[in-house]
Amino acid sequence: MGFSEGLRESAFPASRLSTIDICALGLKKHHIAALLEVDVTQARALFRRYRAQNGESLSFTAWVAHCAAAAAGEFPQIAAYRSGRRKIAVSGTIDVAVAAEKRAGGHDVPLPFVIRNCGGKSVGEIHREVRQAQEERADEKTVVLGSGGLRRAAALFYKMPAFLRRFIWKTFLLRPGTAVRTMGSVMVTSLGMCGDCDGWFIPIGIHPLVLAIGSITKKPGVVDDRIAVREYLKLTALVDHDVIDGAPAARYMTRFAALLQSGDGL
Repeated sequence: MGFSEGLRESAFPASRLSTIDICALGLKKHHIAALLEVDVTQARALFRRYRAQNGESLSFTAWVAHCAAAAAGEFPQIAAYRSGRRKIAVSGTIDVAVAAEKRAGGHDVPLPFVIRNCGGKSVGEIHREVRQAQEERADEKTVVLGSGGLRRAAALFYKMPAFLRRFIWKTFLLRPGTAVRTMGSVMVTSLGMCGDCDGWFIPIGIHPLVLAIGSITKKPGVVDDRIAVREYLKLTALVDHDVIDGAPAARYMTRFAALLQSGDGL
């Protein structure tokens, strides 16, 4: 049997066009990549206690989103957009998009859901919103979960040629008000739950701040000058260098890591 005889073809999911467009635009952004390894031993113990007391698990992604937003509230420029060509727009609230894998049009596709004012909500409130998004039905015309209007416009958008779609994306990103209302200013995607891979995932995105949650591994660490088994989270962050310099970005990462290490909000 020839190679071509073993091929099976299926319809290309329209929703993947947005992923392709975002990758094409994301590769052109001036992102700084940071590979973090954070000791989350204390936080993991609090997660286990919560499950024992309540009989259900708390969303790890929801908690990371909480910590990311809390730190961004102290360093808001980390989530700023360029406004036109000559201005920077900083939002008064931090809206975080989380990705939920949905079955749409016969394919598994990642779809974002925006948590509004994430920094002003408890981990429990964010957890419930994430679970609600995961349970929402989606089809191949869905762009953002919880946004029926975008779904209705998606059919026309997907029929446009690539150069026109990406021109619209570029114009869209230079209008911070529209961008924040539609997709938030921080993106959190969790890849560690999809496999036990001890390493970092380097995402591609168009948000000012993109966070990719990797795996959690156990290994020796030093605590109070003693070696002990600790749990470490692999985490990747992309920061838009157009709107923030390296030093304040590093201060944000330090604060974010500290909140994760302390189990903030749990």
